[in-house]
Amino acid sequence: MENKIIKPIAHFCSPFKEKFGVPKQSGLVNTLQGTIVFEKEYSNMEIIKGLEEFDYLWIIWGFSANKENFQGTTVRPPLLGGNIRMGVFATRSPFRPNGLGLSSVKISRICINKKGLLTIEVFGADLINNTPIYDIKPYIKYADSHPDARSGFVDTNPIQYIKVEYADDLKENYKDIDFDSLTSILQLDPRPHYHKDNQKDYCFEFQKHAITFCVQDKTLLVTNIEAIQSK
Repeated sequence: MENKIIKPIAHFCSPFKEKFGVPKQSGLVNTLQGTIVFEKEYSNMEIIKGLEEFDYLWIIWGFSANKENFQGTTVRPPLLGGNIRMGVFATRSPFRPNGLGLSSVKISRICINKKGLLTIEVFGADLINNTPIYDIKPYIKYADSHPDARSGFVDTNPIQYIKVEYADDLKENYKDIDFDSLTSILQLDPRPHYHKDNQKDYCFEFQKHAITFCVQDKTLLVTNIEAIQSK
């Protein structure tokens, strides 16, 4: 069979610099903003003519943060606590033979940026910053929506949300942070399912701020927020 070489048509600008903290699926935090930035050779409004008539689109992208090549047949889904193995093609694990992801996002705005590059601002993505994008396709509700479909182990393991609180005057001191989205992210409990240590502090970067939190008595407490200086 002939191999096919694909190259990115765009990259994604995200408030997340690393994997930790990113929602496990697209659409879980529908207020979360990000931007698809097309490569120069694809920065022509003709290439997306008609897309303004759609509300959602699919992004086909690469798990660029995974450096090793996947060699096995099974993975341990976080939703199952990281202790049960499932076939890789029965999961949405980032560890896959071809390392491709698929996300559904809501279109907010289409424009040309100051650098002359075509951009699509979207809501609800689950991608880190600079993720390569290989294709986009419009979401078509009659073909892409199956509300009565079975979802395997996901049906019997619903998402568990956690209460979120902020220490002191953190929310008052950082007006430039999207706290609605941050709170929704934290309610999903970003800690690894197989390593939930109530005595440990966790930290991740969001919108150029270091967010530090811990979990006490089933409540996630944000203990510190610190602006990250640009290098």
